Amino acid sequence: MSEHGALPSRAAIVATAHETISGGSLSFAAASRLFDRTMRQRAWLLYAWCRRCDDLADAQLLGHKGHSEEDAAARLALIREGTEAVLSGKRIGDPGFDALGVLNAELPLPRHLIDDVIAGFALDVEDWRPRTEADLLRYCYHVAGAVGCLMALVMGVDAKDEATLDRACDLGISFQLSNIARDVEADDRVGRCYLPMEWLAEMDVSPGQHVKPHYRGRLVVLVRRLTDLAAAYEASGRAGTPKLPFRAAWAVLAAAGIYGAIGRKVAAAGEHAWDHRIRTRNFEKIGWIVRAFGQASARARLYGTVSRDAGLWDRPREG
Repeated sequence: MSEHGALPSRAAIVATAHETISGGSLSFAAASRLFDRTMRQRAWLLYAWCRRCDDLADAQLLGHKGHSEEDAAARLALIREGTEAVLSGKRIGDPGFDALGVLNAELPLPRHLIDDVIAGFALDVEDWRPRTEADLLRYCYHVAGAVGCLMALVMGVDAKDEATLDRACDLGISFQLSNIARDVEADDRVGRCYLPMEWLAEMDVSPGQHVKPHYRGRLVVLVRRLTDLAAAYEASGRAGTPKLPFRAAWAVLAAAGIYGAIGRKVAAAGEHAWDHRIRTRNFEKIGWIVRAFGQASARARLYGTVSRDAGLWDRPREG
């Protein structure tokens, strides 16, 4: 990161953010096209910061294994320093961090939510492992649920509307649970496991052994538990869309369908879920976008009377 030389314009930062989301997440890029221009650009800016921090935390590039000469603690320090700098109004010449600075200047974001997201990167840097289901959900909050809350603010939700932010958080958690279910073997290859240790113990599986061929049947049971959780949080997240403008609701419901399909495919594939990386194909994305249009049009009727399940995990509140 450098504070020297000519710094990029807002237009250049937005263009780079668009390239980042197009290269980092085809699903989110597809859904973001449904926003109006201002909302779409702000969604790209938020994604760009999240992706930059995620790549630093994991020493990756757009989610793919990269190379870093910095150790884990130094990478986390870069995340904190870069974020602090741009929130104070500086441009530092790093488009991922400058994206957050541009967004925050246009739409001031609650600092506690930004700090909560950074806390999730810290968990990954520290090679943290969940012991209980509550630990897993807390992790999902930090790396995705808090981002869902920030995205809700980008979509016009009032920062004081805690009920709608809860729904946004739930949807983010559902996305992360589906991610974990899909990537359980890929995570193991880099020495990570997000399955709670208590779940592994219940299935008589030792940590680090869960992907071994002779445990594949037990892994299927554990991962279906993840995808069932993902479905419950997805359903709760959908129920927040009546509070959103139509195009925002359409985008959110499209993303829920596209991303939720990943978890459903993993569950349906059983022991073959990790033969190849499960994705939603372009024609499937189009199908979910079409379905989401109807769901958004009828969102008050479909979701307006749905109470949030009291058994779902509750995100932390400020203070």
